[in-house]
Amino acid sequence: MSTLLREQPIDSLKGVGPKLRDRLSEAGIATLEDLLFHFPLRYQDRTRITPIAQLRDGADAIVSGVVRASGIIPGRRRTLMVKVADDSGLMTLRFFHFRQTQAKQFTSGAHITVFGQVRRLGESVEMAHPEYRIDESEALLEPSLTPVYPTLEGIGQTTWRRLCAQAITALRQNPPEELLTALSLGGPSIKDALIFLHQPPPAADLAAIRSLVHPAQLKLAQEELLAHQLAIQEMRAQAQTLAAPKVGGDDALIDRWLNTLPFSPTQAQRRVDREIAVDMGRPWPMMRLVQGDVGSGKTLVAALAALRAIHAGYQVALMAPTELLAEQHLRNFSQWFDALGIHIVWLSGKVKGVARASALGALGDGSAQLIIGTHALFQEQVQFCQLGLVIVDEQHRFGVHQRLSLTEKSPTDLRPHQLVLTATPIPRTLSMVAYADLDCSVIDELPPGRTPVKTALIDAGRRDQVITRVGEACQSGRQAYWVCTLIEESEALQAQAAEVTATQLAEALPHLRVALIHGRLKSQDKESLMQRFQAGEIDLLVATTVIEVGVDVANASLMIIENPERLGLAQLHQLRGRVGRGRAESHCLLLYQTPLSHTAKTRLQVMRDSHDGFWIAEKDLEIRGPGEMLGTRQTGLMQFKVAQLPEHAALLDDLPELANQLKKRDPESAQRLTHRWARHRQAYAHV
Repeated sequence: MSTLLREQPIDSLKGVGPKLRDRLSEAGIATLEDLLFHFPLRYQDRTRITPIAQLRDGADAIVSGVVRASGIIPGRRRTLMVKVADDSGLMTLRFFHFRQTQAKQFTSGAHITVFGQVRRLGESVEMAHPEYRIDESEALLEPSLTPVYPTLEGIGQTTWRRLCAQAITALRQNPPEELLTALSLGGPSIKDALIFLHQPPPAADLAAIRSLVHPAQLKLAQEELLAHQLAIQEMRAQAQTLAAPKVGGDDALIDRWLNTLPFSPTQAQRRVDREIAVDMGRPWPMMRLVQGDVGSGKTLVAALAALRAIHAGYQVALMAPTELLAEQHLRNFSQWFDALGIHIVWLSGKVKGVARASALGALGDGSAQLIIGTHALFQEQVQFCQLGLVIVDEQHRFGVHQRLSLTEKSPTDLRPHQLVLTATPIPRTLSMVAYADLDCSVIDELPPGRTPVKTALIDAGRRDQVITRVGEACQSGRQAYWVCTLIEESEALQAQAAEVTATQLAEALPHLRVALIHGRLKSQDKESLMQRFQAGEIDLLVATTVIEVGVDVANASLMIIENPERLGLAQLHQLRGRVGRGRAESHCLLLYQTPLSHTAKTRLQVMRDSHDGFWIAEKDLEIRGPGEMLGTRQTGLMQFKVAQLPEHAALLDDLPELANQLKKRDPESAQRLTHRWARHRQAYAHV
């Protein structure tokens, strides 16, 4: 971008005073360049008049005609109705909020031009609260498609259009720099692409724009993704300039521990362990993501990494997003490591008083070798003696800065290694962007003995039959989960509440031992319930999605999920993974409410048809998009201006090589490209 546009402040534009300048600055718009990269969400076609007979339901359109009649319909909500006709037909305008003087404007025979969204009801055509002009037939017509911008409270579309039009005028006078000429990628110029997206001509291919495949969008998306790739490569290069504990070679402790286990690691676990061992043996921080489907054994891999760091004399911090999952890690690691004499400390928000002081003291003096906890590990009072490895489970549940803040708690100049675990398979296209700062390992093999879970979709109208089936399964010696999506009754969401469901099931199945678990229970109560369920003292556990991760009960072979249409595919797949952990045939019944939307039906059919978490994740990305998949805490990186996934996934494969070429041939352009697109975006990861 030209220096003028990059440096010209937004308040140099006509109509931008201090108040509007400050409001725009809050959204990261401080210069004309920022404004040019604030792209429309969609477009309205105000370039032509459409005959009434050709109006399509749901479309925005301009209609020009004559008022045939008007009147106020009395009732609880008075409505102003106006009949408008042209040579092709008749339509109705409805106004629910109007003044008497406004009603008098619509005199019979007056010429009127209206713009609004069309609603077809059988043969009738309506617009509610359209824009209109009386006796000004050309007033609503525009020379180009009308952009609709993302907005802020207090800033209307008229203001956005006026400001962006001024920025486009400046752009025409000061063409921006073409930064990818060294790569000869072709396509429209950056200037033409920007002008097109702010002011598409009347003949623009709206279908291509909506599908995000117009050449102007592809040009800008490629630039944006390439700028992101350059920024990630720079972050990784910076990481390798930092010093980290060099954890090496002696596997005596690991061999001793593996010999105590009643099973052997899978080949996939051994492969990922070798990748981690190589990383930890380097003098810069490991930044590795381990993906594995539900039940693939990520915790074992994390334990091997922890042993390496502890054997080398360093402390390890393991952080989980919920107390239930953190407590399960505490149980597993205690069972595994107690015989090795490893001192484990537990820290959560509920650890108070003497116990908290003791835990913090053990961390500070180095006697604690492994600390397991929740968000409490971020607290300022938590200080380590010699932190060498940070393990973060279920990364997508944490904000990025939370993960990174743990790595800053080492009191020495050495940065700890990072190991990030996720049981939510991440589509390759998404991981290439969202987790590009991490090396990725995949545990693509399940331990022997795991049986595929059979999944069925069942209408909630057959609920009584499902209850009978649960009773029969539990009487035969199996255990079952019944998952609800709410804790308390909610008419608005029309979902069965866990508390109500637990009561109903206990009444319907009096011969079963029914219990209820949810996130509002005290930690010790949840722990007690899960121990009783694992011990076989509870037949049917009614639960919220608190059991989504970390619960392992081999005898549980049946899961009912109510209102599955309210959950994402990744969450449903996680929940389903709670059964099928033993050798008995297991089933998951998705008890859905009718009618189902097309999207909900598609998602549930994906669950029924596949057990491949990575394929399910790809489908989840197609259906929901990256923002929802990653969660609101992870969307900082994904707030691209033009680029979208999966629509622009085809552009990703060439990015690393293109970035390397550009840095080699024209390093100054590479820096300017990153600045153009990424300077306001909060870096997804830094070291």
